[in-house]
Amino acid sequence: MSYTPRLKDKYTSEIVPEMQRQFNYKSKMQVPRLVKICINQGVGDAITDKKLIDAGVQEMTMIAGQKAVQTKSKKDISNFKLRKGMPVGVRVTLRGERMYEFLDRLVSVAIPRIRDFRGLNDKGFDGRGNYTMGITEQIIFPEINIDKVTKINGVDITMVTTAPNDQEALSLLKEFGLPFKK
Repeated sequence: MSYTPRLKDKYTSEIVPEMQRQFNYKSKMQVPRLVKICINQGVGDAITDKKLIDAGVQEMTMIAGQKAVQTKSKKDISNFKLRKGMPVGVRVTLRGERMYEFLDRLVSVAIPRIRDFRGLNDKGFDGRGNYTMGITEQIIFPEINIDKVTKINGVDITMVTTAPNDQEALSLLKEFGLPFKK
């Protein structure tokens, strides 16, 4: 027997029928679905200290469960002492089962560990059904050992859906369990 993530089963058994009822879809193929989750971390101080990028790659790999890659600057900016091709961040794109596993850990473990949390802001939608949220500290993830963290960085998480508008995407993400503000 093969393993399927909990949220993937929930999507097929609970979310699809609920969204069909809610938005009057004729087919279950019309129901929006999660395509990918992109996790991005900017490490601006890596210009002076090269070890920060390596630590960022290692931390992001632990958080996502998939190898992270460096992002490099696209142009020279003299005010920031930045040259084209210098590493300035770390990113990971999750699809399929790893995406559902990450979303499950994010909703059930990481978000409840955020200090003074009052719900996710619903203004992070882009008009095309994609949602971006920012996390100020990467140490909310249980995979990160707080004692080994050299610098606390923020993380941006983008959830790309097939929803045609923000209302349907909001409904889909609420069904997955993301705690939005009332």
